[in-house]
Amino acid sequence: MTIRPYDAKDFEDVRFVCLNSEGPSDLDEAGRHYILTTYCDYYLEKEPQNCFVAADDNDRAVGYVICAEDYGAYRPVFLKEYVPRIPARLLMHRIAARGSTILQNKYKKDYPAHLHIDVLPEYQRQGLGHKMVDALCAHLREKGVPGVMLTVGTGNDVGRSFYEKYGFTFLETLGGDTAYGIRL
Repeated sequence: MTIRPYDAKDFEDVRFVCLNSEGPSDLDEAGRHYILTTYCDYYLEKEPQNCFVAADDNDRAVGYVICAEDYGAYRPVFLKEYVPRIPARLLMHRIAARGSTILQNKYKKDYPAHLHIDVLPEYQRQGLGHKMVDALCAHLREKGVPGVMLTVGTGNDVGRSFYEKYGFTFLETLGGDTAYGIRL
């Protein structure tokens, strides 16, 4: 496995990983659209320089860490350009997408960057997540970013354990999300 910067050729593989990191996706079209719009497409389209992939022996992305380095720049673009991509008939999905920004907004001063990470199930528990976060944190340090945060579902015990073992600090639980941050 190789950890390397994201390349445009990885776009569809990263989207596949986003939808299938918890096993084969049984989401309907609206659910897939919501997940990709909220948790994937902005980063690949607007900040590809802040994205890394874990590539298999065929150079296919099987995991990723994607990041917005400055929440203050991210949020207005996300709200103006990405939330409207979710069809108006899916009002609850639009509300959820807007809500996904609440915790980052609260902690943006100390942790201006935020990340999303996923790995296909057959490649999990092989150290890829740790290596990808290492690559991202080194990249952000070089850019002078003081901290990065993330949110994880409160019921995602495996994810929460990963972030705590890595050294992320618990920040807050709000609704179904728990926020963690790490100073760089």
